[in-house]
Amino acid sequence: MSEPLAPPPEDRDWTYVITLGCTECGFTPFDATRAADRLRASVPRWRSVLSGPSVRARPAPLTWSPLEYACHVRDVNRTMDGRLKLMLAEDGARFESWDQDATAVEDRYWEQDPAVVGDELATATEAAATTLDEVPDDAWQRRGFRSNGSEFTVGTLAVYFVHDVEHHLHDVGA
Repeated sequence: MSEPLAPPPEDRDWTYVITLGCTECGFTPFDATRAADRLRASVPRWRSVLSGPSVRARPAPLTWSPLEYACHVRDVNRTMDGRLKLMLAEDGARFESWDQDATAVEDRYWEQDPAVVGDELATATEAAATTLDEVPDDAWQRRGFRSNGSEFTVGTLAVYFVHDVEHHLHDVGA
């Protein structure tokens, strides 16, 4: 398969969902201590998406296919797990930039095996959920900073993270 067109880079600052929710997908902010359960609950839904007959089909030339979204969510889980661990180890942690669009092209998301992606997504989700399960009560307010200066606590990063996973389920109609 030839390389599909790259969607335009995402430049919207989605941090507002932490407090305001998301009218696009219906996300409502929640108690961050429930984040691990919500992440785990997404896995069967992603597996269902990945077993669909149109998993590789893009709904529009500049919109990712369900497979590409699932690859992205797998990598979001890996990235956020790393950021959470960094914040737990170092209050005031700084996150390296992650170019999600470059990752999609470099890793050729559109060519990946949906069954493998499902297993990798489940593994990455469980790792991140386990990290969240192990957050000590006194660590939810530890801080971290994204490269653009956005400040998070462990708790707000957990809510932001869950929104990303759930919003992409909405994107693929799951």
